[in-house]
Amino acid sequence: MEFESIAPPTLRSFCDLSVEVARPQEVGEAVYGMRRVIPIIGGTVQGEGWRGRVLPGGADFQLIVHPGYVELDARYVIEADGGDLVFVKNQAVRSGPPALMQQIARGEAVDPSQIYFRCQPRFETASQALAWINERLFVGAGARLPDRVAMRLFALD
Repeated sequence: MEFESIAPPTLRSFCDLSVEVARPQEVGEAVYGMRRVIPIIGGTVQGEGWRGRVLPGGADFQLIVHPGYVELDARYVIEADGGDLVFVKNQAVRSGPPALMQQIARGEAVDPSQIYFRCQPRFETASQALAWINERLFVGAGARLPDRVAMRLFALD
């Protein structure tokens, strides 16, 4: 009875994000798996009524748990066209057939439809125009391309 009054969440498009990355830094086989750090060197963002650029200086901290599964933890800053800054903390999982996952790790192109790539970004900003993103949850889907990561992000309403 009480559960019928709880509306299921809906997805609303938030932005399309293209994050340019540099060559991975292989830390090596650690306690929980293979550690890699991938520097973030730039990118673009296009949202509903806003746009911006990904600033260089962030990184994607990866844990290759096994050949078919990777956990991602990316942190970087977006500068909106008006100059407002947005801190991004994006946790994701990427999984697929080990042979295809190894191709991605080598920087080779792989058909994105063959790979499961889902993310949960969180945003922090001091911007008054974008302040609402501090208090919302987001989800997304992505594709790892040889020189960048492409993601479509959605607000959970």
